[in-house]
Amino acid sequence: MHGDADMQALLTPNEMARADQAAMAAGHGGADLMEAAGLAVALTVLARWRRGPVVVLCGPGNNGGDGFVAARHLAEAGWPVTLALLGDLAALRGDAAHHAARWRGGVAPLTPAVLHGAAGVVDALFGAGLSRDIEGVARDTLEALAASGLPVCAVDVPSGVDGDSGQVRGVAAPADFTVTFFRKKPGHLLLPGRALCGELVLADIGIPGSVLAQVPPRAHENDPALWLARFPWPRVEGHKYARGHVLVVGGAVMTGAARLSAMGAARVGAGLVTVAAPASAWQVYAAALTSIMVQPLAHAGALDEVLADTRKNAIAIGPGAGVTALTRRHVLSALATGRAVVLDADAITAFAGQGECLFEAIRGPCVMTPHEGEFGRLFPGGGGKAERARAAAARSGAVVLLKGADTVIAAPDGRVVINANAPPELATGGSGDVLTGLIAGLLAQGMAPFDAAACAAWLHGEAARAFGPGLIAEDIPAQLPGVLRMLRDSPLPRRGIT
Repeated sequence: MHGDADMQALLTPNEMARADQAAMAAGHGGADLMEAAGLAVALTVLARWRRGPVVVLCGPGNNGGDGFVAARHLAEAGWPVTLALLGDLAALRGDAAHHAARWRGGVAPLTPAVLHGAAGVVDALFGAGLSRDIEGVARDTLEALAASGLPVCAVDVPSGVDGDSGQVRGVAAPADFTVTFFRKKPGHLLLPGRALCGELVLADIGIPGSVLAQVPPRAHENDPALWLARFPWPRVEGHKYARGHVLVVGGAVMTGAARLSAMGAARVGAGLVTVAAPASAWQVYAAALTSIMVQPLAHAGALDEVLADTRKNAIAIGPGAGVTALTRRHVLSALATGRAVVLDADAITAFAGQGECLFEAIRGPCVMTPHEGEFGRLFPGGGGKAERARAAAARSGAVVLLKGADTVIAAPDGRVVINANAPPELATGGSGDVLTGLIAGLLAQGMAPFDAAACAAWLHGEAARAFGPGLIAEDIPAQLPGVLRMLRDSPLPRRGIT
């Protein structure tokens, strides 16, 4: 069901290099680690492909060294192997030179022509730490590889994929599977890298998990192991008032959005849920909702009166609210309470170009859930998705959940979680409104904002996966009981991340 929290750690290429150094300082030789890595690649190829001519593309660094090891083991298994090297054999250094010397076959110069006659290709040109765009013959060869349709096994990452951001540096050939080592990297989960990696194989090459004490990861792959120990399960002595009261602020026209948020909050366990709706739309909400209360807002300042009830301890604003001055007023009123607030959709866009006004108003727990367009209206600028989300959280003081197939959740203190369980079916209208409600429902039950956002994103994806093709937003809350039951019955983790 879920893994150990340490196994969910994501290491940047720089952090992975430090982990390698720590392992070597503890007595694990670099040549031995490279031997284990190359052997893991060869064993993965042997397990997945039928025997046939294999071309191994080797680069001038340690990734190429892994390729030399893989080529040797494939040749020893009786496979026809052609090895092509970028650069001069004599220019190799360190562990890569050591393993190149153990290779008994020929070494061809890297050109697109080496692909002719291949049944499969091992891409060991460049690793995850590539710092510039690929050019020249390497680019020509990778472009030919991408066009060839040949099966590809990538070593660490498909060459050209930035292991930190998932971005492509010039060119990258998609892999059928990618063998990486010790821990995944952010670029394995962030798009477009995630789509280029194919099946991801995480190989144990002998680096002890204890090195993470010397290289504390700043990012993790989302998994129940990170937050399940703090999930707010109902207690035998509990009652509905102890499980929090979510207030969803609804709009006058797009009424379905707030209703979806309300259902999400209720299904995830909030004891009470109220939709505060314009009086003109009250009947629409009331007719559609049974277990959820509906409170009419008769005038512009009516939300302040509703908020005077301090038992309403989590507030969700944005879905269907409208990009209006009234939405801005509602957001500022909610934030002024110091209670937990979830801001989505129109509640974010209403502050386009005026982010500082919003950020200064944040006084309590707050989660913002923008998609890329909404994010750009508050946080202009470029860069990798994880770093942009981390910077936005630090600047705003809120947990930022930047939505997408590779949703990133960032806390103001720098922690990042990347969610990777969302199926394509989640790209449907209203699914984000349900997510807003899930977060609000967990906040109302006392879950911390970062945990609530990470947990909600995982539940959201898992519910969509449980339903499968044909999913619409209304189906997500209905799938939650089954997902929660599975989660409840799974072994609790010993600890999460803090």
